[in-house]
Amino acid sequence: MLKELFTKKKKYASIPSEQMKQDVPEGIMTKCPKCKKIMYTKELVKNLRVCISCHYHHPMPSRERIASLLDEGSFCEYDAEMISENPLQFPDYLEKLEADRRKSNLNEAVVTGEGTLNGYPLVIAVMDSAFRMGSMGSVVGEKITRAVEKARELGVPFLIFTASGGARMQEGVLSLMQMAKTSAALKRFSEEGGLIISVMTHPTTGGVSASFASLGDYNFAEPGALIGFAGRRVIEQTVREELPEDFQTAEFLLKHGQLDAVIHRHELKETLTNVLDIHQARGDDGWWEN
Repeated sequence: MLKELFTKKKKYASIPSEQMKQDVPEGIMTKCPKCKKIMYTKELVKNLRVCISCHYHHPMPSRERIASLLDEGSFCEYDAEMISENPLQFPDYLEKLEADRRKSNLNEAVVTGEGTLNGYPLVIAVMDSAFRMGSMGSVVGEKITRAVEKARELGVPFLIFTASGGARMQEGVLSLMQMAKTSAALKRFSEEGGLIISVMTHPTTGGVSASFASLGDYNFAEPGALIGFAGRRVIEQTVREELPEDFQTAEFLLKHGQLDAVIHRHELKETLTNVLDIHQARGDDGWWEN
């Protein structure tokens, strides 16, 4: 008995070979960063990229978001071929942009266009963190400004989804100027009765949070979204005190009156439809009541 204990071959779980690893398609499974549950990516996408277990809202690609909200076949994209240059001759910037274009299948960090949501016409802008972490450069600011001006021209609401790490450092002050440019466009639109709906997703930070993201007639956010200007550690070092655990989350901002609502992704389309229904078009000019 004792001899068999040391001589008997034990069965161990086999370690997958490199060939086996290559045979498994990349991206077939996704691990939730919050509850650590592993699920099929197809099931996650079908659930609007909301974790089936804990309801964590995973980042949603811009085109998926547009398809989930707008009526089928109604979306017409604006300025799809617009790409960034390198005005400051920042080292390797153009190469990084090209790498992001290949990885994300996007030309820039925002997709803009027009379409209908349950029959209601609107202009939409959706930022995408897959491209340069959704950073705001000259093209992002220009595309958003053009989209706002198009909504003003058409007399339809403007809906924007934000997701950004802030200003794009490779473009320096040109990036920071987009804060003023987009804000001025929204101000003109608002003064003429235009309806602005902003939905902040994780993360919405830096110059984006301090400009167009916060200028909606309705400011909504997705659950758990990080929203703020400066980083947590910078603020703690400045005020010399420890901040609450939920500081800069969507729920914290809602509690302190900086948001109108925190809306689950599954309920967002219905909520937006209700808002658009309330602000009915008036007269023949197509403008929307505020």
